[in-house]
Amino acid sequence: MHRSLRQLRPLVPSTRSHLSPVASVVRHSHQDAQTTPSSSTSSSNLSGEHGSRTTHFGFKTVPEEQKESLVRNVFESVASSYDVMNDAMSLGIHRLWKDDFVSRLKPGARGPQKCIDVAGGTGDIALRILDFAREKYADRETSVDVVDINGEMLKEGYKRFKKTMYHNTPQVAFKQANAQCMPEADFPSNTYDLYTIAFGIRNCTSVPDVLKEAYRVLKPGGTFACLEFSRVNNPLLSTLYDQYSFTVIPLLGTILAGDRESYQYLVESIRRFPPQPDFAKMIADAGFTTGAMHEGRGGAWIDLWGGIASIHTGVKL
Repeated sequence: MHRSLRQLRPLVPSTRSHLSPVASVVRHSHQDAQTTPSSSTSSSNLSGEHGSRTTHFGFKTVPEEQKESLVRNVFESVASSYDVMNDAMSLGIHRLWKDDFVSRLKPGARGPQKCIDVAGGTGDIALRILDFAREKYADRETSVDVVDINGEMLKEGYKRFKKTMYHNTPQVAFKQANAQCMPEADFPSNTYDLYTIAFGIRNCTSVPDVLKEAYRVLKPGGTFACLEFSRVNNPLLSTLYDQYSFTVIPLLGTILAGDRESYQYLVESIRRFPPQPDFAKMIADAGFTTGAMHEGRGGAWIDLWGGIASIHTGVKL
């Protein structure tokens, strides 16, 4: 089945969607960078004389209806240098984390799977899924729908896949849609075996809505898996990481992309995301079965590099 750039046309009008994959965020009131968000992060606040709903954009409080366009501007700005951006934010370690993320999921181990990678515009997770299934299990039938709200990000992924054996095959499709309200006609309920989202969910306006949609589109027995920057649990490492994040990363944004503000937002968005136990509870509240509410073996999440990033998983029973 041939794929073309026509697939990058929006499935829903992007100017009306609440927010999407590649830019996902949790809604809660503005607070200091070091304050731990509570479970109230799942809902917006009412403010202003007319009671308009607000959310956060980094450390700023903004009207909820403005956030999508603000985040879209960030990712349109960094789309062509997205891998460089992640290299800057993780010292290049994000590539190892993504390898670890996919290898833990073992795509193809139980036969061909239908996968959806949300906020996956650049295609790096989708490519890892297909390569893992092919190399480990000789599986050339596993497929991935790459979904993103941002057309510029999807174009980067499409260009990446044109260099691979998967281009113009039924194994990959690119679809522009909102992670919070994917159209039933294009994303039927109980369709996918595996739902992945990597370094995207923290930018969505409503994380609970993203999780509800993930639950809806997964088959019973399907797996939700999220890789995201998280809360560092070692005080010394946390201090060093904060210094690097708030001083070096914005400077690198200026040097590498001529865009300090976008990189500053991305750092702030990490600090506004809920700590691991709170996010694990949100996943469970969406209906998923998780491990126990702790890190590590038998737990709901796994910390990478002391919690700089974490892998959360849940199963739809």
